[in-house]
Amino acid sequence: MGRRIDYLDDPNAPAANTLIPSVNTIVENDQHQILLIRRTDNDRWSLPGGKVDLGESLIQAAVRETREETGIDCNVTGIAGIYSNPRHLIEYTSNGEVRQEFTIVLTARAVGGSPTPSAESSHVEWVHPLSLDEHPMHSATTGRIHDFLSRSVHLD
Repeated sequence: MGRRIDYLDDPNAPAANTLIPSVNTIVENDQHQILLIRRTDNDRWSLPGGKVDLGESLIQAAVRETREETGIDCNVTGIAGIYSNPRHLIEYTSNGEVRQEFTIVLTARAVGGSPTPSAESSHVEWVHPLSLDEHPMHSATTGRIHDFLSRSVHLD
């Protein structure tokens, strides 16, 4: 399996060669905990998500990616932000893809399922917002969660 490498404001980053619409989902449970995954491609904690496939809507992609990566079913409730920083690049070493960030972050409520790791997630946890610092994640993910917690819709 290849690795995922995130670059943010890095002058040594490779040049982008793709721009693919993707979605992350901030899923909350009844205890106001946030669903996080530990990614298998970089060993960092992250929000569930991925690219939007042809023939599906953004909401369908969010629900599908969340279920695939976490085992949790959710209902989308809103939008937390749009993130399109051209200085945030994501390199996938398996195929040479270097993706310019273009992610829409949606909010959702858990409606079923149980936390279950997948090929893309070695761990799945419900995390209290005060415990986020115990889960190493990329600064872009931290920023998205903080934007959500401040109830400020981010447009970038």
